[in-house]
Amino acid sequence: MDTIEQTVKSFILDSFLPGADPNQLEADTPLITGGILDSLATVQLAVFLEQHFKVEIAAHETGTENLDSLALIGAFVRSKLAA
Repeated sequence: MDTIEQTVKSFILDSFLPGADPNQLEADTPLITGGILDSLATVQLAVFLEQHFKVEIAAHETGTENLDSLALIGAFVRSKLAA
């Protein structure tokens, strides 16, 4: 797992899964479709990504296609940073 995914993993564990086993949250663990993130948590995650990585995220980009796993989030943030 690279630095982006590791940073996001720490945020999710601290914010939404306190006390959870970090080994259970893997790169491909479904976050939204798996029920870990609800709509409010997804917004909080998007705000975190914007603030931490200095990227802009449009409302239509906050769905499962970009935020449903650590791997997808990492790829999404990298694409934003490259733009």
